[in-house]
Amino acid sequence: MKPEKPSTRVRQKAPKAAAIAGIVFSVLLIVSLSLILISLPANPREGGDWLSTSRNTILLALNLVPFTGIAFLWFIGVMRDYLGENEDRFFATVFLGSGLLFLAMLFSFGALAGSLILLYLSQTNPLSASGLYDLGFTTAREILNNYGIKMAGVFMISTSTLFIRTQAIPRWMALLGYALAALMLLRVAHIDRLAWPVLGFPTWVLMISVHILMDNYRKKAEAESL
Repeated sequence: MKPEKPSTRVRQKAPKAAAIAGIVFSVLLIVSLSLILISLPANPREGGDWLSTSRNTILLALNLVPFTGIAFLWFIGVMRDYLGENEDRFFATVFLGSGLLFLAMLFSFGALAGSLILLYLSQTNPLSASGLYDLGFTTAREILNNYGIKMAGVFMISTSTLFIRTQAIPRWMALLGYALAALMLLRVAHIDRLAWPVLGFPTWVLMISVHILMDNYRKKAEAESL
């Protein structure tokens, strides 16, 4: 019977692929959320006049969202492959479910925000006059600021637990994930303001991904030196 060499190669490549996907996801999400956060007015009742100066910035941020989602899906898939048989079924289910729900919230936010901008710009009379602009603007913020950030927190808790059990990353990184997740889950969301703490999620994933990538190259260098 032939040895399962292809499977071994996949296992060896999994950490590197997960790290690259995590880095791409983190950078794209940080850039897109930062562009949105610095562009949106603090008060949603200001109307849509701000779109005349920030329209291109917001549209750029929203166009990055689909690519962010693709990288995140790749990150989830490769991480599950990397954990393999060491994966706990309970936490793996929460890991997968919360990740997909976060992605759904992110896509819902992007679709609603993009539609709102296009509708506003296509109207001869301000859309805010009928109240639809205020409703759409507030709903988009609430989707990401409350539901999306909560799912990100659950994802971080389940991921940190899996990392601790498999010892895939240093313990302090997993504990940091717990702390950031608690901040996201326990905070009281303000509908009128999109919160900067949401950036803690992609920043944490970026830190984990960089560590995995560096550890992968270190182990490869050690194996070649033997």
